[in-house]
Amino acid sequence: MRKIPAAVAQIRHPSLFAPRERRRECVRACVRLTDQWTRTAATSCPIASTIAAGGSLPRAPPYRHELNRALLMGSLRAPPAPAPAPLVGSARVSFGSGLRFAAARVLKPRGLTTSSAMKSYRLSELSDAEVSGLKARPRIDFSSIFGTVNPIVEDVRVRGDAAVKDYTEKFDKVTLDDVVVHVSDLPDAELGPAVKEAFDVAYDNIYAFHVAQKLPEKTVENMKGVRCKRITRCIGSVGLYVPGGTAVLPSTALMLAVPAQIAGCKTIVLATPPSRDGSICKEVLYCAKKAGVTHILKAGGAQAISAMAWGTVSCPKVEKIFGPGNQYVTAAKMILQNSEAMVSIDMPAGPSEVLVIADKYANPVHVAADLLSQAEHGPDSQVVLVIAGDGVDLDAIEAEVSKQCNALPRGEFASKALSHSFTVFAKDMVEAISFSNLYAPEHLIINVKDAEQWEELVENAGSVFLGQWTPESVGDYASGTNHVLPTYGYARMYSGVSLNSFLKYITVQSLTEEGLRKLGPYVAKMAEVEGLEAHKRAVTLRLQEAEATVTV
Repeated sequence: MRKIPAAVAQIRHPSLFAPRERRRECVRACVRLTDQWTRTAATSCPIASTIAAGGSLPRAPPYRHELNRALLMGSLRAPPAPAPAPLVGSARVSFGSGLRFAAARVLKPRGLTTSSAMKSYRLSELSDAEVSGLKARPRIDFSSIFGTVNPIVEDVRVRGDAAVKDYTEKFDKVTLDDVVVHVSDLPDAELGPAVKEAFDVAYDNIYAFHVAQKLPEKTVENMKGVRCKRITRCIGSVGLYVPGGTAVLPSTALMLAVPAQIAGCKTIVLATPPSRDGSICKEVLYCAKKAGVTHILKAGGAQAISAMAWGTVSCPKVEKIFGPGNQYVTAAKMILQNSEAMVSIDMPAGPSEVLVIADKYANPVHVAADLLSQAEHGPDSQVVLVIAGDGVDLDAIEAEVSKQCNALPRGEFASKALSHSFTVFAKDMVEAISFSNLYAPEHLIINVKDAEQWEELVENAGSVFLGQWTPESVGDYASGTNHVLPTYGYARMYSGVSLNSFLKYITVQSLTEEGLRKLGPYVAKMAEVEGLEAHKRAVTLRLQEAEATVTV
């Protein structure tokens, strides 16, 4: 595949927030690099020739990605590129409605380049269809993933513990002696005082918030002698998945195990990938013991989900599976909830995401940090910045994103996430929140002046963080709210994990003879309308018996 000339790639691109004319100048500079480049561009790509001539850009859909395709596929040919300079940058051309630049040049040692580029869109310039299109997440090809996961699910069903051991050795490079251990048999985890205190504070806050979700039992007498109520019972056995791939997440152990503990679940199986020596992360073990986990399954991925769903010799079968995970974990949950395993799941889940609404009062350092706090989760994460109104220091935000991204240990993950993330310009807060409701983010940060006044307009979000002093990180760890939340737009119809997630609600009704006399005739008539004679007779036979007793 032909590549873009290095001379083009090394032009210092303007900020993604720079005025449109400045971005046009950058494109013209690319096209004017050499006569050969210009002639080839003019004949290969109508948009390139239009820009080179100083013309205006068409908005018609057929042209939107033409230059992008030409650049990437090599139809814009150029002379051989010179050798790269010691310090290199990265640039990317992105398209929304018309041409928009989203580029960053970050100086780093040769061979290690991190781009913090994000596409940008102005809502007032987009059609309704284009605005709606922005809510789409990066596509996950579940058809191919299912092809990989289905055999694992079936193998675990058939071979049980042996299959789990084999897949753990294959994927995690760990040979297990025991697939499942009883938490009560394990020694207490030894943590440093500061680490222990941090998890203790988090446990206390999570417990306090979730125990407050208990609802008192209430009996309602709809008619005299007709009493109804709803009682709660815990789900008997639950499975909690705590990821351990690119990052170990003991906080997730608390988020899932604490509400299960409050609900009173009798069997709590926590699945987490083992360390290379077959041991369990000591922080995860500490949280598991503190929150009442009964079993730990030393496995991750689809094999762990399958073991909990089907049950094995050593792993109890569970009725419901909770927790975030990668695409293979998600696929396994989706497959098993529709299988003979008879298991439920908490919610559909996808990569982590955050939408930040910022106004001119927002600190650029804070905005950048909040965006990166989700981008660092993984290359498939998505972050969205919504600029509300005028006066925002966009250059400062962009500079901070680049600066902070390059200082992160997981900066490469964050950079890849930023490459498919974007910025939206809204004329005011109403338009900003309207777009957020359309997007339905997992995490919504409203970093604006008097943020609380906008809370009532929020309709779709997993969890909301109000004001300049409320980073998303507090919800991830220790404010007390749950961080297991709907992603991928599912916040439009799903809630995050709560105490209710571990409970079943059973309705109870109780009628006296007087109550049946009052209500029965209406029930009999409705059954007659629906043609269900047995339903009708279940009422009328009782009413006849009651009438006969009165007569005697």
